[in-house]
Amino acid sequence: MTTHFDLAPYQAPLLFLVAAGVVVPLFKKLRLSPVLGFLLAGALVGPHGLGRLHAILPVEIPFLAKTGQIATLAEFGVVFLMFNMGLELSLERLVLLRRYVFGLGAAQAAACGLALMACALLLGQGWAAAATLAIALALSSTAIVMPVLAEKKRLNSYSGRAIFSVLLFQDLLVAPLLLVLSMTNEGGGADLLWAFAWALAALALIAGLGRIALRPFFRLVAEANSNDLFIAACLLVVMATAVTAAYAGLSMALGAFIAGLLLAETEFRRAVELTIEPFKGLLLGLFFVTVGADLDPARVLAQPLTTLGLALGLTMLKAPIVFALARAFGAKPQKAREIGLLLAPGGEFAFLILTAAATAGLLPRELANDAMIGVTLSMAFIPPLASFATRAPKSARVVVESTAPDLAAAERVLIIGYGRVGQIVTELMRAHKLDYLCIDADPGVAAREKERGEPVYWGDATRPDFLESCGLATARAVIVTMHTPSAVDEVVRIARAARPDITIVARARDAGHARHLYALGATDAVPETTEASLQLSEAALVDIGVPMGLVIASIHEKRDIYRKALIAEGDVAASAPRRFSGRRKKRSG
Repeated sequence: MTTHFDLAPYQAPLLFLVAAGVVVPLFKKLRLSPVLGFLLAGALVGPHGLGRLHAILPVEIPFLAKTGQIATLAEFGVVFLMFNMGLELSLERLVLLRRYVFGLGAAQAAACGLALMACALLLGQGWAAAATLAIALALSSTAIVMPVLAEKKRLNSYSGRAIFSVLLFQDLLVAPLLLVLSMTNEGGGADLLWAFAWALAALALIAGLGRIALRPFFRLVAEANSNDLFIAACLLVVMATAVTAAYAGLSMALGAFIAGLLLAETEFRRAVELTIEPFKGLLLGLFFVTVGADLDPARVLAQPLTTLGLALGLTMLKAPIVFALARAFGAKPQKAREIGLLLAPGGEFAFLILTAAATAGLLPRELANDAMIGVTLSMAFIPPLASFATRAPKSARVVVESTAPDLAAAERVLIIGYGRVGQIVTELMRAHKLDYLCIDADPGVAAREKERGEPVYWGDATRPDFLESCGLATARAVIVTMHTPSAVDEVVRIARAARPDITIVARARDAGHARHLYALGATDAVPETTEASLQLSEAALVDIGVPMGLVIASIHEKRDIYRKALIAEGDVAASAPRRFSGRRKKRSG
């Protein structure tokens, strides 16, 4: 007896996993952007790709049909991206970037909008249609530009911060634009004012409840010491804020962004950021696949001037405008070129605006569809444009490579453990004006110190991905002050494996533990028993009457002798030679 198995419910996820598991690794191997791979995979498995074979082949070919059914799920890719952007930004950085957000961002929207509106009017469109097209096409793609910048490690560069600021202003602009479009066919200024008031009330509710409840909520979850529960809490916050914003008529992404902005001020920021990363990546991939699935190559070939011409014209029109604005705001030519090229193509919010405008009768449905195809094509230009934009001229490469990092975080010291030892270390870091970041596994300690203004974050430092998210790749040094020897060992091992060149100073229980830490790769291991003996001896000698200078010299000499002996024994205990041993011998010899 055979049973009929319905493939339809599993068709979309299977096709998406095929795209993610086959096409994207292939693109990475070819050194092409995975975003471009998702877009092309979507075009291949969509109704205009494999879907066309269904009518001519005798067997049923599965394809990504009815993309509207998975559009909501795909939209959460953008939601998680905006939530992550809020985590990265924080209120303090938003204040620092206000000149670019409300200066360059507003100038870009106004200048590109006016230029596009003039072109639409010259092509015979009416005022309403021209204004609507200009608004939609002036926006850029947050969902593609930000992952491309992250892939090329350009998020924290000058141009990366400027691009992020412009995209943030555009995201803030989308909500009132959609609100106005949705109210155009309902009429009545009172209704419009009520809608704005309702939207502002929703934002106030998200911000107010978030500021009051987020920290206690995550502290309660962290104390449960359950990774699964913490993941569920992160997903709950993202989903709840996004749905609340959508219910009020705002962008789901805007609600999630505000939640991320509020969480950025808490001690849970790093752990939350790490937790949502896989969900953001998968859902963004699904978003790109659905965008690619809407691309109809036959329509592009049938109307190349309308679709491909729009994509090329849009990019060529906006790029020089944004370049000139970036130069006016102080960007150097190379940086301004990158800003202009990445912000020139259209963005995903154009689909929402064009759909709303067609529904409201401001645009003919046919024109809106052609414009959406043109925007999709222009978004496919972003990965190659990013590669071209970041390719410095030969004459400028030496200058670019020799410049200092953009962020002071590259000089940051990571302090693992914020007990009595860690607190003394941070006091000395402040005294010498060194930037530092602390990690502690106790949510109560992290919460208390965060409220006092200390950069202390809650998380498990024995996880390599968590240490990486805290800036291990660019840290100046790692100081491990935890009291649990096994945890100290694990952090030293992870840090040395990730950074053969970094300075690692670790707290050791005794001389035997110090020898083990040297074998694992510590630059310096400080045994508690030895240091206590040296401090006792120092106090006794000074009290007896030995001159302070002689006491300090003898203590330093004895400490150096102990260190050399421990390093030598640790080197013997190590199972393999270390690449950084030359540096250590230079320090000890």
